Amino acid sequence: MTTITTSAPITPAIERQPVWKHGVAAAVVASVATTTLAALASAAGVSFADKTGASIPIAGFAQLTLVFSLLGVGIAAVLARRARRPRTTFVRTALVLTALSYVPDLTFGFDAGSAATLIALHTVAAAIVVPALAGRLAHSR
Repeated sequence: MTTITTSAPITPAIERQPVWKHGVAAAVVASVATTTLAALASAAGVSFADKTGASIPIAGFAQLTLVFSLLGVGIAAVLARRARRPRTTFVRTALVLTALSYVPDLTFGFDAGSAATLIALHTVAAAIVVPALAGRLAHSR
C-alpha cells in the first residue's frame, strides 16, 4: 500500500480590515494631500476667492475633504452590504459624485486658475480615496 502525502505551503492568513478602516486612513491622506497642494497653490498666487471676494481658508480644504471622503466611506460600507456588484456600483457612484463636485467650482464665480485648481484638488482626493475603498469591495455578492 502506497501513501501519498501532499502538503500545501503554509501561508499566514491575511487579516483583512473592514472598508471603513481603509477609508478613514485614505480620507486622512487625502485631506493632508489636498491641504498641502492648496497651500502650495495659494503660495503660487491662486486666490481661491469667489466673485464676492470671499476666499476659501486653507483649513477648509482639510475639513471638507475629510467630511466628503468620510461620506464616501459610508456609501462604500452601505454598498458592500446591499449592492449586487459593490465595487462597480461604488466606482460608478464615486465618479458621478466627483464630477458633480466640479459644479460649484465652475459656477460660484472663481477665476479660471482657482476653478482649475479646485477641480484638480477634487480629482486628487478622489484618486486617493476611491481606489482605497474600491479595493476593499467585492466584485459581486
